Amino acid sequence: MAGGSIRRVATIGTGTIGASWTAVFLARGLTVSASDPAPGAETFLREFVAKAWPSLARLSPLPAEPPWTALSFHTQPEAAVAGAEFIQESAPEREELKRALLARLDAVLDPEIVIASSSSGLLMSRVQIDCRHPERCVAGHPFNPPHLVPLVEVVGGEKTGPEAIERALAFYTAIGKQPIHIRREVPGHVANRLQAALWREALHLVAEGVASVADIDTAISAGPGLRWALMGPHLTFHLAGGVGGIDHFLDQFAAPMADWWETLGKPTLTSELQERLAAGIAAETAGRSIAELASLARPIPRRSAGTEGRTKIAASLGRLRTHQTRSHKGPGRPSCSRERRHSRRRPKRIVKTDKTPMLEAVEWHKVE
Repeated sequence: MAGGSIRRVATIGTGTIGASWTAVFLARGLTVSASDPAPGAETFLREFVAKAWPSLARLSPLPAEPPWTALSFHTQPEAAVAGAEFIQESAPEREELKRALLARLDAVLDPEIVIASSSSGLLMSRVQIDCRHPERCVAGHPFNPPHLVPLVEVVGGEKTGPEAIERALAFYTAIGKQPIHIRREVPGHVANRLQAALWREALHLVAEGVASVADIDTAISAGPGLRWALMGPHLTFHLAGGVGGIDHFLDQFAAPMADWWETLGKPTLTSELQERLAAGIAAETAGRSIAELASLARPIPRRSAGTEGRTKIAASLGRLRTHQTRSHKGPGRPSCSRERRHSRRRPKRIVKTDKTPMLEAVEWHKVE
């Protein structure tokens, strides 16, 4: 079944990830049948979709209210998957639970229906082992929150067939996501491993007293994080090489970079380091709640130029610095770096407020 022809989807497990997936599917005009055994799960799901809908409406034109008639809820997963053309499983991240759940779903589904697991790091080869048709099982790992972040990591297990991979990639592309195909299983997939590598060094720098928790966060959010929102590390360094590209970059920086690798840390999350991290976070947030921080980090979306159904989300920059205890020295005007010129991207809109001395938000789009 081609990705664009799928009209009915089942979401199995409707916690934060499953509920976010449900919002995505409804926004793309799909019929969704959901299932979760937890008490109050249906109420949570509907409240989540209602709260996510305004953000989705900023991505593309949508009706004022979610299409509730297109959403049904079932306590048993077998009832939810009846008639579904694609399954998105988002149960808790426990191998035994997912293994048993996929076997239950597999037992009642036609063999050509793809079962995609939202697992953030489990190996599909282990999760699919009890299925009669393991060839249809893939990991379809979103990046949280799925209704805003376009990435989906698709990876098969030892017994996954190439047709299932192709159908999953086509489906996610058809609903406006940006899937990548991971060709070999590794714990944590790709994005979470990259996150883990960066956080390991960030913790090492905290443990060694190199910088405060807040300053380490700023080093990313006000530095390379701005570049990474537009392109990955390889392409960023390719642009850093100027007209010589990655070859020139490697000639200039490969040796010193290799020297830095030798000094990267391998911290242990001792109780002392955990306490230091918690204290640093408390100082950085200055008493703000999770809800307040989430509202400050609200993204500004824009549909990608020339690509139907795709969206890109530009990062909100500097909003989390509004209440920092340190004074800001200057207006924080954006630099006109070589990377920005060579990327053929320019800021479309710059928003500043009296309360936000730094650049607050930039919406990026291609220069036609």
